[in-house]
Formats: sequence, structure tokens, C-alpha cells
Amino acid sequence: MPWSRIISGIVAIALALIAVLLGGWYFTIAIAVIVFLGHQEYFNLVRARGIVPAAKTTIFVSQVLLVISTVDSSLADAVMPIAGTFICFYLLFQPKMATIADISASIMGLFYVGYLASYWVRLRALGSAAISNLPLGGYWPPSWADILQQKNFAALPQGLTVTMLTFLCIWAADIGAYFIGKFFGKTQLSNISPKKTVEGAVFGIAGSVAVALAGAYYLHFPRFIITGVALGLLIGIASLLGDLTESMLKRDAGVKDSGQLIPGHGGILDRTDSYIFTAPLVYYFVTLLLPLL
Repeated sequence: MPWSRIISGIVAIALALIAVLLGGWYFTIAIAVIVFLGHQEYFNLVRARGIVPAAKTTIFVSQVLLVISTVDSSLADAVMPIAGTFICFYLLFQPKMATIADISASIMGLFYVGYLASYWVRLRALGSAAISNLPLGGYWPPSWADILQQKNFAALPQGLTVTMLTFLCIWAADIGAYFIGKFFGKTQLSNISPKKTVEGAVFGIAGSVAVALAGAYYLHFPRFIITGVALGLLIGIASLLGDLTESMLKRDAGVKDSGQLIPGHGGILDRTDSYIFTAPLVYYFVTLLLPLL
């Protein structure tokens, strides 16, 4: 593995951990930057197919969506149809008549890059307001010795612990799939991404399950074996589908990477594709399923 890939990966992980720990508007700003950069790459892929999307309008309404998700997450879902309507309205009054592809690519950009990312903001915000000890709704542990003790995990905001656990599961899935697929993979998983193998995918999902199972135990999930395995499978499969979906977009656009922003990793979408479909599933897992148990 190139040193540039290792170093940039370590830096990205460190920044992600700090953003997750801080929460509040600090986390929202981090997600907003990722969404902005992700939109730039997504629309470059779209333009490679000769499509003319409402790029600036979509980027703007996606940022508004993130702000509203932070202020009042219950209103976030109402923004999606309003934003979609606004995008269509904008395209209707362009000098050049918009096509079905222009409208579809714009709405897809709003959903794929903006709306799904808003669930990370919602997930991190769960239970966080009551324990905030920094301006802008942020949080910083008063004592690292205390926070690392299992008995104190329950006192931490659910949004912090579950978001951190989700990140760890995704990293376990990505790292496991990469190394096992590289050295032991023989069976091609899909023509969409020729380098991905069944062996790598299975081991990656297994890594996600192992981390989720440990997390469910330490976080005192109800019926932790069942919920831990279910959460691990959910995250592992969602991260794999996110990876394959982004690969499909790149193949259709005829490019190898979505960008060159991150040394050794490509663009921001190349690095965050595993996170795109994960947050909504985890959010509803902890807000709808866990309370039932």
C-alpha cells in the first residue's frame, strides 16, 4: 500500500474522530464541507455524460438541509420535497430547455449527496443537547480516564456512541475487505468493480459484525447478540452497496476516480462512498428498532 494512502487515511480518520467527538455545529460544518466537495465531484461525473444539472441550486438546498437537520431534525424530511420542487422550478426557467436527464441528475444529486448525508447530522444529534459542554452545541470529555470506563458509556449521548460505533464498523469492513480481497480474493464480486471479490466482501461484512457485536455489548444494547449481529450486517452490507454504487457512477462517466483530492484515495466520494447509505439505516435502527426491544 502506498505511503500516501496510509498517511492520508490516518489523517482522515483522526479528523473524523475529532468531528464525531465534538458533535454539534462542529460536526455539521465537517459534513457540510464533505457534502460541498462531494457535490462538485458528483456533478463533474454527471457533466461527463453531457448532462447539465442545476448544480449551484442543488448545492445550496443541500446545505440548507444540513442546517435544518441541526436546528430541528424533525423538519429535515420536509425540506426534501420542497428542495426538489425548487430545483425543478429553477430548471424550468433556464434559457436552454432542461431535459429529463438534467432534472433527474439534479434530484439524484440532492438525494445521494445531500439528503442521505443529513442523516449523519441527525444520528450524531441524538441525546447530545443535554450533555453539551462547549459553545455551538459541542462536547468534549471532561476526563478521558472516566470516559473510557465501560460503566460510563451509558452516560454519553447516544448520538456520540452510535456514530462512533458506526464509523468503526465501516472502517473494519473497508480494511478487512481491502486486505483479504487483495491477498486472498479470487472470485469476482461484480463487473461494476472488477477488483472487488466475494472473499473480501464476506470478510469485510464479518469484520463489521465483530465490531458491532463488541459495541452492542459495551453499550448495553438490548439482546446485544441479536442486535449487534443485525447492526453489523446492516452496516457491512450498506457500506458495500455504497461502494458499488459509486463505482457504477464512475464507470458510466468513464473515469477511474471521482477526483484527486485525497492522495492515494482519489476524490471525496471515493473515500466516503461506504458512508452514503449507512447513516439512514443506522438512524432508524436505533430510533425505531431498539426502542421496541
